[in-house]
Amino acid sequence: MDSLDIAILVSGGLAAGVINTLAGGGSMLTVPLLVLLGLPGTLANGTNRAGILVSNLAAVWSFRRAGVDALQHAVPVLLPVALGSLIGALAISRVTDETFERSFGLVMLAVLLPTLRAPKPTGTTTWSPAVRTTAFLAIGVYGGAFQAGVGVVLLLALGRSGYDLVTANAVKVVVIAVLTLAAIPVFAIQDQIAWLPAALLAVGFGVGGALGARFATRGGARLIRPVLAVAVRASASALKTLRVSLKRQRSRNERTSAISLSEIRCPWPPGSIRPS
Repeated sequence: MDSLDIAILVSGGLAAGVINTLAGGGSMLTVPLLVLLGLPGTLANGTNRAGILVSNLAAVWSFRRAGVDALQHAVPVLLPVALGSLIGALAISRVTDETFERSFGLVMLAVLLPTLRAPKPTGTTTWSPAVRTTAFLAIGVYGGAFQAGVGVVLLLALGRSGYDLVTANAVKVVVIAVLTLAAIPVFAIQDQIAWLPAALLAVGFGVGGALGARFATRGGARLIRPVLAVAVRASASALKTLRVSLKRQRSRNERTSAISLSEIRCPWPPGSIRPS
């Protein structure tokens, strides 16, 4: 890994950390970056989680410093989210790169299409406790498996639960921190985290998360709402780029495997006499 790769990962993590804290969808930037740097889709998916965890912990700290403590609001949904995340991570860690690529595209479309109209928290509770628990369990499953775009979906769910945009963002980073903390051990056990790229991403993500929370508390809904609208549409557009990146990486891996196999089968030049 050269200095350019390092700069790309740190700066990409910084941008994604700000975007994730203000809205969501930052992983639609960092996962393609990891794939373009040579990581297979499943490894990129796991590696990205380290930066996500650091980003959200930094954002939680920054929100608390600004006087927005969302822990008490997050507690009712933490258990279903953590349980769902563990289920999702266990499921996705066992699939092949090809299956991950195909399922990622289908699931992302299903998740992002309903959110193309940016969520607008109403300030009143519109979900019953049972519906809320079920919704956050499903969000946990999705976040544990794929992560990308989960912030946008969480803001939609938190809006339905009655929070304003600033509070919803503060609750969101707590929830994603717990969600990610539940998923990371699964990916680590399955050896699906590349720790050097993960550490570099985490540096940028941490700074970005702290800055994003600061921007959110100072700019309020006037800043968050347009960023959220752009993030939703950008995530939908970035999906195509990510799928293309995953396909190219898989093609490169297949060509490399084919070359290696041919070398094993025929280690001497064509036309030469086979050694006895």
